[in-house]
Amino acid sequence: MFSSGALSDVKVIDLTQMLAGPFCTQVLADQGARIVKVEPINGEGMRRTGPFLADDKLRSFGGYFQSVNRNKASIALDLKNPEGREVLKELVATADVVVENFRGGVMERLGLSYEELAKINPALVYATVRGFGDRRSGESPYYEWPAYDVVAQAMGGIMGITGPSPEQPTKIGPGVGDTVPALMLAIGILSAVHHARRTGEGQFVDVSMVDCILALTERIVYQHSYEGHSPVPEGNKHPLLCPFGLFRAKDGWVSIACATDELWRELAHAFGRADLAESAECATNAARVRNAGLVIQSLEEFTRQKTKDELKVILGGRVPFGPVYTADDVFHDEHFRSRDMLVEIDHPGSQQRVTITGVPIKLSKTPGGIGRRAPTVGEDTDAILREIGMSSDRIERLRKSGAVAGA
Repeated sequence: MFSSGALSDVKVIDLTQMLAGPFCTQVLADQGARIVKVEPINGEGMRRTGPFLADDKLRSFGGYFQSVNRNKASIALDLKNPEGREVLKELVATADVVVENFRGGVMERLGLSYEELAKINPALVYATVRGFGDRRSGESPYYEWPAYDVVAQAMGGIMGITGPSPEQPTKIGPGVGDTVPALMLAIGILSAVHHARRTGEGQFVDVSMVDCILALTERIVYQHSYEGHSPVPEGNKHPLLCPFGLFRAKDGWVSIACATDELWRELAHAFGRADLAESAECATNAARVRNAGLVIQSLEEFTRQKTKDELKVILGGRVPFGPVYTADDVFHDEHFRSRDMLVEIDHPGSQQRVTITGVPIKLSKTPGGIGRRAPTVGEDTDAILREIGMSSDRIERLRKSGAVAGA
């Protein structure tokens, strides 16, 4: 476990799987929280999802699992075994937080609900992320529905304003239906831990994936309320600002964003159309939105003749500008290296070192970091159990009963 950082005195029992839950606990782990990842005896299912390294003979996990489970320790428990459930309760007694993202009712059927665990540890923060939330916070008609990233994106409204035309909604590339709720849950956990440290009172923290995407897509709510219509996909432009979006370059695409009239004037001079800076059709943002076709055509007549690198020299630093990067571009841009956003780490079973995304939250006094690769299944079982006072004899008995497993 990563032992330094601002959250080094926070212990989290992590019962999560897939992406939303593990991404949340990764964010906490990167800032030093002690994450005890509780896995089934055969490991979390996402261990078997690639990509895998060609020389990896162990196949303990692939890139997916490595990326969101760094800085964590793993214990393998059979929660269907009464002794395994007892071990979990003993772990909870020593913890600040429990995080899970099972479908509603799973933990209740195991006798491990928030209400039962709070009897053991009244200061416990019990956090969940589910597709449509938990009944404790409001009875959704979709409570029983399973959900993944694309479901949250669809019903949370973000797909409905993303795409090349009003008739063609488009999925956002990365799994924002998982990662955004994960970030919201991390904020909720830290808020609840702060309250528990101050008062001794734990609580239930509930995040719905669909709710979080609606919160992310906030403008569709006020647009509907203020204007009485439902926004639709508008391609690479913005409905309220112009120019603000993507523009074709000679070798790809670039983003340009002028949210003020001053920036527009700077841009107009930069691409050789000073006449548009103060013209009636373009002088104000409202005018530019009305005449978006003229603005975009004029700007693209310039950008199409230049490469991304050439536009970087001309526009970089003058107006908000950025080339649309591929992964290869990211790996070759010094920004990401200098900011420690590309971190090399070991991978068990391989002679290669792999690169994963670094920690974007930078704290000057208590910096987070990546101190450890993702664990193998049950790699830390014995150490975790010894830490809560179990004897070697008891650990061995639990192993023989099938309640726990080690690496």
